[in-house]
Amino acid sequence: MITALDHIAVAVPDLEKSIQRFCEDFGLPFEGREDVEAAKTSTAFIPLPPTNIELVHPLNGEGPIAKYLDKRGGGLHHLCFRSDDIYADVERLREKGYEFLADEPAPGAHNSLTIFIHPRSCDGVLVELNQPADEH
Repeated sequence: MITALDHIAVAVPDLEKSIQRFCEDFGLPFEGREDVEAAKTSTAFIPLPPTNIELVHPLNGEGPIAKYLDKRGGGLHHLCFRSDDIYADVERLREKGYEFLADEPAPGAHNSLTIFIHPRSCDGVLVELNQPADEH
């Protein structure tokens, strides 16, 4: 079941500059960074309970975020909903006709499981489902 808005992801062309803007300029807390090799992204986390802002930047200048930035520039990338059973949610949504960008959930930041719903299934919004690891 979907239980919360996990995070709002913002694609950024300069990760360090964006961390400075959100944390130093706006005075928000900084939780840390993580490179997600499988998604080819460098991420930075800014907790705003009960949700987070996630800054996403291309890892080594490649991957889907690099393509997004080349095409659109920086901006809102996706909404992520937290799931307590991602496999059941994927099955339920597929039965309702939702199209996913992958066949099954894959590893994400903080050892979570993630999968994205194609924007054409959600009125043009890229939606991620995320099941956090037990320790996070």
